[in-house]
Amino acid sequence: MGKKWVPLESNPEVLTQFASKLGIDTSKYSFTDIYGLDPDLLAMVPKPVLAVIMCFPITEKSEATQKKEDEEQAAIAAGGGIPPATGVLYMKQTIGNACGTIAVLHSLCNNTAALAPEAGSFVDEFLKATEGMTWEARGKYLEEPPEGGPNIEAAHQAAAAVGDTAPPSEDEEVALHFVAFVHQGGHLWQLDGRRAGPVYHGSTSADTLLEDAAGVVAQFVARAEGSVNFNLIALAAAGGDD
Repeated sequence: MGKKWVPLESNPEVLTQFASKLGIDTSKYSFTDIYGLDPDLLAMVPKPVLAVIMCFPITEKSEATQKKEDEEQAAIAAGGGIPPATGVLYMKQTIGNACGTIAVLHSLCNNTAALAPEAGSFVDEFLKATEGMTWEARGKYLEEPPEGGPNIEAAHQAAAAVGDTAPPSEDEEVALHFVAFVHQGGHLWQLDGRRAGPVYHGSTSADTLLEDAAGVVAQFVARAEGSVNFNLIALAAAGGDD
């Protein structure tokens, strides 16, 4: 990767402010903490849930597991065992430390029907500008937008400058990574710009996305062998249903 940014803090308030700057009405949907994977804790998350963002530790084991998973998914997909990612908005990550912003964009851009981005906002203009692009081209557009095109860098840097902890420098090696989980077409997709493509995790629905994503997260936690460097955030109804 060429360009590097200061990473975002895994903080729902930071991500909500960021989403607002990108054109989302955060009085209706906002980011909120998920305090754990137990059913009682998941039940505390406001509904509906549109996306789940996970921040997790990168290790040699996690990298090897993901490489193997990509190879297995490619083989299964070639035999027709995985549905095509039709309707999934996905982009490659070409900017260092931009995984938080990529995860936010994957969450927002795959839920435009519910979120209704403001006309002329970054999300609105980015989707129009990159419609029909390949995953690689869409990621490269984010890194190097043409003059006058939608540019997210200033909004990212502003979001990276706030939070509860001092941000690291853009050159610091950060061993944490963000990914998003979304529901599209009855399927659960893990969207990570460093992977070969969208990762399929079986069936889900708008009503069960949170619980189904939590099941996948539990697998990540089990592989992490005791690491506590996990954080979960939901894009959910602001205030929620009672």
